[in-house]
Amino acid sequence: MAPDTSRSRIEINSDVLAGKPVIKGTRLSVPFIVGLLASGMSIEDVLVEYPRLHRDDILACLLFATKALESSLFLPFEQHA
Repeated sequence: MAPDTSRSRIEINSDVLAGKPVIKGTRLSVPFIVGLLASGMSIEDVLVEYPRLHRDDILACLLFATKALESSLFLPFEQHA
């Protein structure tokens, strides 16, 4: 998948899911799709569950999440004894 593919497949629109990033033409958010994968579903499982999606939609979600994490600043949690 080309690096700019996530831009053509992911949209942020304040009128859709309160501005969360979603797969274009759906109400399936990037965090929702990434969560499905994190819970153990394979890409193929997601595609069976949501047949209108394409493999590149799922990969675009992962790329979007990666870019979002790369541009974030993380601070360590304060550890309590």
